Amino acid sequence: MDIHHIHDVAVQAAKNAAELILSDSDKQKSVNYKGRTDLVTHTDKKSEQMICTVINESFPDHGILAEESVPHLPNANYQWIIDPLDGTTNFVHNYPSFAVSIGVHYKKSPVVGCVIEISSNNIFTAIKKEGAFCNNNPITVSSEKDLQKSLLVTGFGYKHGDKWKANMNLFKSFTDITQGVRRLGAASVDLCHVACGIVDGFWEFDLHPWDTAAGILILLEAGGIITQMDGKGYDIFQNQILASNGQIHGAMLKNIKPIIDSLNH
Repeated sequence: MDIHHIHDVAVQAAKNAAELILSDSDKQKSVNYKGRTDLVTHTDKKSEQMICTVINESFPDHGILAEESVPHLPNANYQWIIDPLDGTTNFVHNYPSFAVSIGVHYKKSPVVGCVIEISSNNIFTAIKKEGAFCNNNPITVSSEKDLQKSLLVTGFGYKHGDKWKANMNLFKSFTDITQGVRRLGAASVDLCHVACGIVDGFWEFDLHPWDTAAGILILLEAGGIITQMDGKGYDIFQNQILASNGQIHGAMLKNIKPIIDSLNH
């Protein structure tokens, strides 16, 4: 299987979806609710359908795991993991932080990633062992070694339970000891911002596979490190993540540990 062909199809599918989303951004939004604050729009569904059509035309024997539909060929070696509109709430409110995210995994390992940050039209891409790029220019994580000089980013899940409360405590803690913490509302964008060095670390609870499937490869290929928040190995079916430039990872783990420990008791 030609991995570069897979990459090109992923990028084209993401571009098609991004154009659709951008054209819908100034229109009246058709909004439904999966939860009290968990939104889905007609645009999400149109974007997903468009992406899946492109994939099925090129790779009919590949599996698809997408946010708004049931899994397709879940036992196939190649799996396309799709967030057709990451940051739906931002999109509904015209807040400029939303994206299309397409990750391709082979035997559960990421091999291709594409995230289009729609408001800035930044196209982040990666192929395993071939580096990470933004608009075809190579990107790398920051070289910041001092947590106190770092800028971080996080996100909050829709369920306001114990993990949400723990993350509020982490937000306060890291805001106190770093240059600040930002909250954009789109995990795929957060990972890409770490990858290109404009922020130094990212953590979040209550994630889904499509939130990180593309971004993790882009970050790893840019030289970053990804674990769970207790330092254990990460995969997209873990529901929490710690990602950084690598230089501040140990310091972040040290500060997170007491709060993670409190959750487990």
